[in-house]
Amino acid sequence: MLDGHVLLGWLCSCALLGLLACAPRPAAAYFGLTGNEPLTIFPLTSEMEEAAVKAHYKVCDRLKLEKKQRRMCRRDPGVAETLMEAISMSALECQYQFRFERWNCTLEGRYRASLLKRGFKETAFLYAISSAGLTHAMAKACSAGRMERCTCDEAPDLENREAWQWGGCGDNLKYSNKFVKEFLGRKPNKDLRARVDFHNNLVGMKVIKAGVETTCKCHGVSGSCTVRTCWRQLSPFHEIGKQLKQKYETSLKVGSTTNEATGEGDISPPKKSIPGHSDQIPRTTDLVYIDDSPSFCLMSRYSPGTSGRKCYKDKNCDSICCGRGHNTQSRVVTRPCQCQVRWCCYVECKQCTQREEVYTCKD
Repeated sequence: MLDGHVLLGWLCSCALLGLLACAPRPAAAYFGLTGNEPLTIFPLTSEMEEAAVKAHYKVCDRLKLEKKQRRMCRRDPGVAETLMEAISMSALECQYQFRFERWNCTLEGRYRASLLKRGFKETAFLYAISSAGLTHAMAKACSAGRMERCTCDEAPDLENREAWQWGGCGDNLKYSNKFVKEFLGRKPNKDLRARVDFHNNLVGMKVIKAGVETTCKCHGVSGSCTVRTCWRQLSPFHEIGKQLKQKYETSLKVGSTTNEATGEGDISPPKKSIPGHSDQIPRTTDLVYIDDSPSFCLMSRYSPGTSGRKCYKDKNCDSICCGRGHNTQSRVVTRPCQCQVRWCCYVECKQCTQREEVYTCKD
């Protein structure tokens, strides 16, 4: 997993570069201009380019990457920013999808490190959402022009191509998939845990691919749609997170077998039948895990537990509080209400006070 704590450092680097590159020119430089002169793009000086490259390299070095991954990060200035965007996007989506669960995607350093050492179903979700986040962010970065090595999707594969005119700027999933597969490395042969992690990474990428949609706009006299401009877009990442959460709910526990023909290890159902677990052979689109998860009820190396967690009385208090019961507190809150739009140009609201009850799990 990549380290998300460098996001602040990246923002600071961008702020410094922005101050350097965008400092205003002296006012005297504008005297005598009429506003009709041709637009001139002032090139970066060698000093500014060198500073930008050093800042980019520094961000890549601060990420916890393997040697090959660091090299891939350094070769394109847009990669570091995209990596951190993927980290942030994946973490936020994980926390959203598990907001009502005992494990609410707590990713503080010590909990995350312990969790990633084990092959829980929660770990499977983390690997899938991370690879999906990087695939999604990279494809979007290409179409947004933030990368040097890729641009819009240039390989249309639509039915009836003669009746369609390719246009717009499609998300470049082809380049993104190629990059992420190279970034994650080759499929391991022997170690079961490594194969499971690799499998779950691919599940995240496949969910992204399955969510590609074709978007079209019509052109022609009075909207006759004589010509249609079409391009491919990825599904919103929130939809990806929702699908991966569903796969988490139906994830399969697996073991390892050896392929006699090749000598390589294969993922398979556990050798011993386990009550409550399916013996079906996992598909390439199933999330898989090898270790049964802890309850996450009490503080442990994997989570802070649920003591003091806010819950919703008729929704999840019984589950989250693990049978310990919950406390009820009453508080008075003031919120804007009865808002009206005033012309022009503001919204006028009253302040309404009401009493509400807050439920938290007992220790």
